[in-house]
Amino acid sequence: MFQFKQFSIQQDRCAMKVGTDSVLLGAWCPIDNHPFSVLDIGAGTGILSLMIAQRSNAEQIDALEIDEDAYEQCVENFENSPWGDRLFCFHAGLDEFIEEPEDEYDLIISNPPFYTEDFKTENSQRDLARFQDAMPFEELIEAADLLLSENGIFAVIIPYKEEEKFIDLCAEVELYPVKVTRVKGTPNTEIKRSLLAFKRYELPVLEAEELVIEINRHEYTDAYIELTKDFYLKM
Repeated sequence: MFQFKQFSIQQDRCAMKVGTDSVLLGAWCPIDNHPFSVLDIGAGTGILSLMIAQRSNAEQIDALEIDEDAYEQCVENFENSPWGDRLFCFHAGLDEFIEEPEDEYDLIISNPPFYTEDFKTENSQRDLARFQDAMPFEELIEAADLLLSENGIFAVIIPYKEEEKFIDLCAEVELYPVKVTRVKGTPNTEIKRSLLAFKRYELPVLEAEELVIEINRHEYTDAYIELTKDFYLKM
């Protein structure tokens, strides 16, 4: 079990455990449009939905998870949280979910699978959660275009090396970056991740920010502590 300040996550049946990427996205994601409805695509343990429930007053937070074990665990984590009446998980793939869209969402959030390399492991459940062919970026962006409300925000975390491609794909459906933060593990390491938020209108100028997680091992930067302090017990 992973214990946060206001909720806990059971994750023994999920291929993808609670990790820095999800915590970063859940804490960083812009909610300045005061979302009423939220969609978490590829929910896993449900951590993103739970973080947004803690941070916002959104009344409808829907999560989507294709893997049966992860779906069941996500439902349990929702039910055991303080916000169970606002959280709902669908057991479906994204392609199935968008066939008959019923709602628009003010926030769509996703920590998508992104290993595009040619190798696979012996664990098919983990591969499904980790490899992009389970949910290609194109499919995710198509869904965001279809389901995002007029003033909605679409937020993701992806490998930095995929940033330019992802932004170009979003531009094809007229979704434009309004916030970009590039993440480094330490001051001297390469940029590993990009936190990206999109809207349906283009900003004249967008300055990308940089976030460094650690100065040394387990010695976190002030910026990372400030971002995650409402969630991590020891921040």
